[in-house]
Formats: sequence, C-alpha cells, structure tokens
Amino acid sequence: MFLLLLSVYLYSGDIHSQAQPIHWASQVVDFSSESKGEPFSQQYRATQVLGRPNKLPNLGESPCAWSPANPESPAEEWIRVRFDKAVAIRQVVVAENVNPGSVTQVMVYDRNGREHTVYQNANPAPRTDPLLRILLPDSSLVGQEVKVVINPGKLKGPNQIDAIGITSAATPVTVAIPLAKDTPKDLQKENLGKNINSAGEEVAPVITPDGRTLYFTRRYHPKNIGSAEFQDIWYSRLVAKDEWGEAVNLGPPINTPDHNAISGISPDGRTMYLTNIYKPDGTLAFGISRSVKTKNGWSTPVECKIKNNYNIHKRGNMEFTVAPNGRVMVIAVQRKDSYGDKDLYVTFLLPDQTWSEPKHMGPILNTADYEGTPFIASDSKSLYFSSSGHPEYGDGDVFVSRRLDSTWTQWSLPENLGPQINTPEWDGYFTIPASGDFAYLSSKQNSLGNNDLFRLKLPPSIKPEPVAIVSGQVLDALSNKPVSSEVVTTLLGSSTEITRVDFDAETGEYKMVLPVQKAYSLTAQKEGYFPTREILDLSREKRFREIRRNLYLSPVKSGQKMVLREVLFEQSKADLLPSSYAELDRLTVLMNENPVMEVLVEGHTDNQGEWELNMRLAEDRVQMVKSYLTGKGIAADRIQTKAWGPSKPIASNQTEEKRKLNRRVEFTILKM
Repeated sequence: MFLLLLSVYLYSGDIHSQAQPIHWASQVVDFSSESKGEPFSQQYRATQVLGRPNKLPNLGESPCAWSPANPESPAEEWIRVRFDKAVAIRQVVVAENVNPGSVTQVMVYDRNGREHTVYQNANPAPRTDPLLRILLPDSSLVGQEVKVVINPGKLKGPNQIDAIGITSAATPVTVAIPLAKDTPKDLQKENLGKNINSAGEEVAPVITPDGRTLYFTRRYHPKNIGSAEFQDIWYSRLVAKDEWGEAVNLGPPINTPDHNAISGISPDGRTMYLTNIYKPDGTLAFGISRSVKTKNGWSTPVECKIKNNYNIHKRGNMEFTVAPNGRVMVIAVQRKDSYGDKDLYVTFLLPDQTWSEPKHMGPILNTADYEGTPFIASDSKSLYFSSSGHPEYGDGDVFVSRRLDSTWTQWSLPENLGPQINTPEWDGYFTIPASGDFAYLSSKQNSLGNNDLFRLKLPPSIKPEPVAIVSGQVLDALSNKPVSSEVVTTLLGSSTEITRVDFDAETGEYKMVLPVQKAYSLTAQKEGYFPTREILDLSREKRFREIRRNLYLSPVKSGQKMVLREVLFEQSKADLLPSSYAELDRLTVLMNENPVMEVLVEGHTDNQGEWELNMRLAEDRVQMVKSYLTGKGIAADRIQTKAWGPSKPIASNQTEEKRKLNRRVEFTILKM
C-alpha cells in the first residue's frame, strides 16, 4: 500500500529532502500532447517539466510548465520522463502549479523496463497542496523512469505540471524559493526622493562605478524632449553623503523626440551605452549605440555593430549591460533560439571593433518566461537580472548568479534576492557601484507615482566580489605634462590582458576597475615614448579601494634613462625570469624602430653579501640582458653594459622592500 502525503513544507532555501537529494527529471521519453506558446519558443512544451520547479511554491499558469494541448479534454493525457541515474525510490513527487489534483496514475519503470504502478486515483479532485508526494513502503524499487497520467476533464480549467522528482528519502520533499544565503530580514529599500523621482516613471538606473553620478530613464515628464509620452535620459549627482541633487535632462544629442534610454557606463564615466541606433535623419532603429564624453559634451551616438542582431519580441523590448572591460555585453532579447519571451545572450568585442553574434547563455539562467534588465557588476562575475521564469515573489523578481568560467555560458543557480527587495509587483534594473555598498533599482511599490528609483544597503551575501577603482594621469617624465596614451593592464607575470583604456589629456584621467586579491602590471604606451610599466599589487587586499596611480612616460631621446622594472632574475642568479621577456621584447621593438639607437644597460644589486660576489652577479645579469637582445637580432655593438653592484643604491638597504628597489636594471639611450 502506498501513502499519499498532502502536507506542504516551506523553508527559506532550495527544494530538498533533507539527507537524500531529490533528482528532477532530465529527459522526456514520450508524451500524449503538448501546448505551444509563442513562435519558435519552448513555452508549455513537454520539456518544460524537466529540472527543478520554475513556479512553485507559487501557484498559477506558467509557460515554464508542461501543458497538454486540450484543456478539460475527457481523454487522459500523460508524460513519461527519465532521470540521470537509477535510484532506490522511496518517494515520487509531482509538482502541479495549475489546478492541483488532476493526476490519476503514476508508474515507475525499473532497470528492466517493468512497469510498477505506485499511485492510482479514479476520482481526482481539487487539491490545495501543489505537491503530490507518493511515499513507497521501502526502497526496494530501483527505477530511472516515471510516467504521470492526468485526466483534464475531471477538473475545470487548464492543468500544468511544473516538475517530476524522485528521491530515496522518506522525509516529505519541501519546496521554497531559492534565496541568496544569509540575506537579512530587515533590509529596507529607500525611495530616492523628489529630486530624482516624480509622479511619472523612473526606471533603468545606471550608477557610475565611483557612485557619484546616477543616470536613469524617465517617462511622463513635462520637460522631456518632444513629448512626455516618450522616454528621456536624466542624471543626478551626489551632492552630499546621502543626498542627490535635482535631476537634469541630459539633452541632445543623446535625447531626441523619440524613446531614449541608457543601459551602461564605462568605469571612467566617459563612454555611455544607449539603446537604439541613432540614424542621420534623426530617427532611431533597433540596436545599440555608444557616446563618448568630450570637452564639448557627449558625442553623437555611434552604432555598436553586432553580427546578425535582431529582436522578435512583440513589444520590441531589449535591455543590455556591458562588462567593465568594455569587451563583453549581455543582452536581453527574443531571438529564434530563445526558450520564450526575452532570454539572456552574450556577445564579445572582436578585433575589428564589431561585436560577435549573440550567443544564448543557457538553461541555468534562461527559462521559457521573461529574463531581462541584466547588470554585470564590477567584479565581472556577478550577474543581476530580473525574471518571471524562476521561483519568485511577484510579477518579476531580481536574481543573482555567479559566472563559473570564461565562456560566459556557465553560471551558478540563480538566487532570489528575497522579499525585502522583491515585491508582489515587478522589480528590476539592479545596478551597483564599484564599492558594492549600495544597490539601486526600479520598483513600483511605495513609489511617488509610477515606477520609482530606490536604494538599499547590500548585505555581504548578495554583494559582488570586492574590486579597486584605479585612476590617474599619464605624464611626461620630464615636463610633467599630461600625455594622451593607452593604458593596458595585465595579470602580473602573465600576458593575459584585463583592461585597455585610453587616457585623454584634455578630458581628465584614466580610470579602471580591477578585482582585488591579484597583482597587475599597468603599461602606458605612446609613440615617441618608451613604454612604462608599474606593478600594482592588490593580492593582499580584501575590501574595496580607490587607488591613485600616475604613470610617467619617458621620451625616446639621447640621454634618457629608465628603470626596466619588469626585468627580473632568479634569486641570487643571473637567470632571467619568464616575466621579463615582455619588457625586453618592447625594448627590442624600440631598437628596431630606431636602427641607429645605441644603449647602455646597467646592473645594480642590494648590499647583502660580499661586495665582489654582488659585482660579479651584476655583471652576469647585464650580460644576460645583452644576450637576450642580440638573440632577438640586435647588433652587439649597439649595446654597452656596466655593472655597478651595490655601489649606487636609490633607497636604503635597511628593509627588504627598500632592497627590492636597489635590485634593478637601468637602460640609457646613448645615441638616436
């Protein structure tokens, strides 16, 4: 005899069965019929029964559940599913999200394919509990397939099955919304007030990484360009610790008489990413554009060309976010391979400065319902987005997922940010400054009219990983005047490029966002100057930091001396470390570009150990540098060497940090 459990168990975690895991169906074997949703989509299909529940613990119709083709049909409907592996089954679970109670029969198939009926109900009736739990008397039945039969005609209205599971546990399976761990229950959202919010609609906040400027999209406001019915971009600046100044319309050329919206800002605040393509005749078309801030204001937006870019969403809705390095973009659109409504896609910046064809980001993030308003945090790992296809509290909640590898298609299970952030209505457009202290979002609950902008203090459980904002100028080492140049950041000891930004001497400073707990090499380069490299060691940092670091470029001219900071050797030896090669290769390029250039390479050590040994070590090291350069084709008579040993320190030798400065190789241009 099999026992039917009708109790519901809720807790603030994922779906589980205590000691034993629950296995959710992973493959559809066969089915009687299925409904269809939007063209090209997977909505209501039999495959929607696979995986964990998308709707429960809430009840209600969902495109993420299996629906038979004919609601209230007198004929039986059925679906047969398979699991990843055979298990000793003690409990079968059927999750019904619409009109629970229509199940008439459940069968389990053992390893030999024999059918075992574990549940029968000739007279189905409405049930308040969405979970049908079938408890077997023992675990002797080992199976890998389950068939569920329903009778739609017995219950008025449609029937849907959200998921089918099996477990070896006798403890009743529980279901709840998967929450971010350790999220406090006393979180409070703060309305940003009348300087920003109005009786109209404020949505899509974009906070600059430094947290000092807030851009947003506003509709139904009398000061919008063209008409209040159309969206414009506005902004507000932080005037005090917790006070935002009165919002200002961004004006042309960004705002036009049509719909305008912002979706991203670069770490330095000088590149703005916008929805739509700005055509020469003043009209807009579907796509994405970017505008650059100059000394005269924002430039006319230019299209970000994306290969095979299109959107079949019935209302044309689209949102996107750009990673801090400016090379990865996540877009929420509906395409022919979408599961349903908008899905999340990733596209990458190509060498020709166009973007790759959008790639679907997979079933962990995407569902047959809506996914949108993505935001990539400053750590380039944490993705915040809104969805109606994952278990939620309202009509679209905000979730967070963490990137697991460099493909941008492998993600952790999305976690709901909880009922203190998500309301019974729609919530979305999460945005976070680099500090990670506060988040800004759009919400309708407790608004001044339509959607408003809110702020909340982020708990550690849903924060991105800590980063540092690194900023500064690139200066001529002799004149101390700014030099427009490119700044490239790589992982120390590696050629892996992290960021590449431009420093414009006329408009301010370079600025970048870098994850902490790593060490970096910052390189500034400009024609006519020797590239300079600075080590930025954040390996011991565990919290957000703002770091100011000016970079100095030495002009290529006779008499100019510079320290080759990245030319390093094994301890007490003359063997070059592999990390030295990049800097020596740049020196090789410089000498090839200037074929009459002659140089002096000088070697220095600290004062530890015997004088003669240090002198010999310095000589061996400069000879090793010379050998490297001649091995790259530079004539030996263009390279002079001099070993100084410990005789010319530039710092005290009293500490190891100071001694590191004295252990150096210097390079002087003798002739141009």
